[in-house]
This record gives sequence, C-alpha cells and structure tokens, in this order.
Amino acid sequence: MSELTGTAATVVLLRDSDAGPEVLLLERPTAGSFGGAWVFPGGRVDAEDRVEGEPEAAAALRAGVRETAEETGLVLPAADLVPLSCWIPPENIPRRYQTWFFAAKAPDGNIRLNPGELLNHLWLLPAEALDRHRNGLMQLVAPTWVTLHSLTSDTSAAAALARIAGAEPETFRTRPLSGYEPATVLAWAGDEEYDGAGGASGAAVGGSSAPTSDPSLPARHRLVMDKTSWRYERTR
Repeated sequence: MSELTGTAATVVLLRDSDAGPEVLLLERPTAGSFGGAWVFPGGRVDAEDRVEGEPEAAAALRAGVRETAEETGLVLPAADLVPLSCWIPPENIPRRYQTWFFAAKAPDGNIRLNPGELLNHLWLLPAEALDRHRNGLMQLVAPTWVTLHSLTSDTSAAAALARIAGAEPETFRTRPLSGYEPATVLAWAGDEEYDGAGGASGAAVGGSSAPTSDPSLPARHRLVMDKTSWRYERTR
C-alpha cells in the first residue's frame, strides 16, 4: 500500500441564481496538477495551516480558507465552511493527497484569479457543468464530477448547505475496477466489487444514479467513465 503524499482542501462555493444554486469553477492551465481541468478552489495543506495536536481535517479547513483567498480573492470565515466529503486517490498513482471537501456560501465580492495559476472562472448550475463535460466543452475530474452530481437537486444555496450539514461527511477511498474496458470504472465502499472481487462480475451495469434499497439489484457505488459520457451508480 502506497503512503499518502499529504493533505489538501477543496471548497465548493455556492451562490443563488434565478435558476437555482450555482457553483464556482476555476480553469487550471494545461501544465501542472489537474492540467486543463475545471476545479473548485483549493490546494495543499501547508505548515502554516497546522496546529500541533489538531486533526488533519482542521488543518484542511484552514487551508481551504487560505487557498480560496489566494485563488479567488474571496475571504471566507472558517466557521462558514461545512465538511462535505473526503477523497483518497487510488494506490497506483505517484502523488496521493487526501483531500477534504468543504461547502460554503460565497461571500460578496469580485473574483480575482491568481495570475499564472488559473486561466478563467465560471459560475454554473451543477447540471450545466455536467452538460459541458458531456459535450466536451469542460474537462472535469472524478471528485469534481461526483460532487456536482450530488448538488443537482438542491433548490438554493441554503438548502444545499443545510442538507450537507445534516449528513455525515463521506469518505471516498477510490479503487479502479478492471474488466470494463474501454470504459474506466472507479468504485467506492458499498460496491459489490470494491473489496477485491476484481473485474466485471457478469451483472449488468445499471443506469441508476439515485440510491435505492432494492435488494434484487447488484450493490453499486461507482462512477462509469466512457469517454465524456459518465454515469454515477449507487444502489445502497
């Protein structure tokens, strides 16, 4: 098992629009980490973010506030950040950062991007961002895509934050599955193949994206990525 490289933080900023809550996405340059992708504000935890004896999540929260200010010019009170999820990459990649995701309502102010680190920004409905990805107009990575997918049914920023605050932050310890080529399939706890069953089990890959308790369905918690057509499946 490869060791984690470090800890990082990501902040999902929400604001209201006439059509529903929008999120802030930032375009990364083609060189560097997440090259060319559109991501939420965030970055690694630095030494200045740490307080001896405190858990990594506390350091990640401070890093989220700092990185958001550095990347966007928006200053967030730490108390406004709501823990959303924790993402742990597969073991077969060289640099593995455990990344804490937080959500917060965006403060008033204009976006001022960090020169050289970011190219552009957009406020989009989560469904709009997913449509852009599907149509090849916006590159997303799996944690961003799944997070956007989870926000598509919220009717306001306040409703989204209340829902997130009322749930236990989920850990997504990612494992790739074999046997589904040319599609790439990432699985998380709760999927029937997650604990070492390996490749395709012969059960049909369903199209459900909403959790269900139907015991007749195979246990699924995965993201199926076929070119730009991605599908989140969860049956438990």
